[in-house]
Amino acid sequence: MRQDIQPAFHQATVTCNCGNTFTVGSTKSEIHVEICSKCHPFYTGTQKATAARGRIDKFNKKYGIDNK
Repeated sequence: MRQDIQPAFHQATVTCNCGNTFTVGSTKSEIHVEICSKCHPFYTGTQKATAARGRIDKFNKKYGIDNK
């Protein structure tokens, strides 16, 4: 590899809006994100399954599908 064309590699500090910080390797020195694995509903288990069930029921009612 040619050394003069490669970007500099840093240990970047990632900061989430929830306050969580962690380090990763990146070409940037600091990264700011809106959501991380500590506050994402899928990873924390706080996702709203009831909202999904409501959409499924609405779809089934629209197309006349019986859930028996």
